[in-house]
Amino acid sequence: QLSPTLYDATCPSALNTIRMGIRNAVSRERRMAASLMRLHFHDCFVQGCDVSILLDDSSSIDSEKNALPNFKSARGFDVIDSVKSQLERVCPGVVSCADIVAVAARDASFAVIGGPSWTVKLGRRDSTAASRSLAENLPSFTDGLDKLISTFATKGLNARDLVALSGAHTIGQAQCAFFRDRIYNIKAILMLDSRALEGFKNLIQKKGLLASDQVLFSGGSTDSIVDEYSKNPSKFKSDFGHD
Repeated sequence: QLSPTLYDATCPSALNTIRMGIRNAVSRERRMAASLMRLHFHDCFVQGCDVSILLDDSSSIDSEKNALPNFKSARGFDVIDSVKSQLERVCPGVVSCADIVAVAARDASFAVIGGPSWTVKLGRRDSTAASRSLAENLPSFTDGLDKLISTFATKGLNARDLVALSGAHTIGQAQCAFFRDRIYNIKAILMLDSRALEGFKNLIQKKGLLASDQVLFSGGSTDSIVDEYSKNPSKFKSDFGHD
């Protein structure tokens, strides 16, 4: 059974070790905060939060790193490896990589950039199998609203979850190929903002960076949620971090 206090007795320094490792990594490269949050999402959306995304190719594994949504864009593996090595020195064989990635995403959001926080329940087990085929079906920057809603629904997530989690796109960087068409075809003013409140306001002003973000405010069923978050950052933070 998952518990936020799982390591209190077996590895009391676990959470602080992870926090400091993430803080140091982001201080070296601020973009890493977004990369770690994306890594966690891309892991969980495939077959649960089991760090199957960390597994490399082998005779029995076709790595999820090779899937198009992850290929040459998923990042932060070295940060997780470094934190795991630190933990192995103080409490070997105790803290799973799955828990490290889950806590790292929370710490990247809150402890480093002042974003939403949430309680992380601990006790996940690391997978020994990966699914590249499932990873190929991660939500895409080209998906329309109906496709996004239906894809999230397959994971037990609703439209509000979709909009809240998309708020993570307001930090970090995006590859040019992901928004080139919006520059030349839509002539939108595109930007990433470090504050989700401004990010949702950008959508209302038709300044969303990714097409899959802008569809969240395009005359559809999620317009009211975007409008709510643009005016109420506390509600966004609560929804983003809810269990």
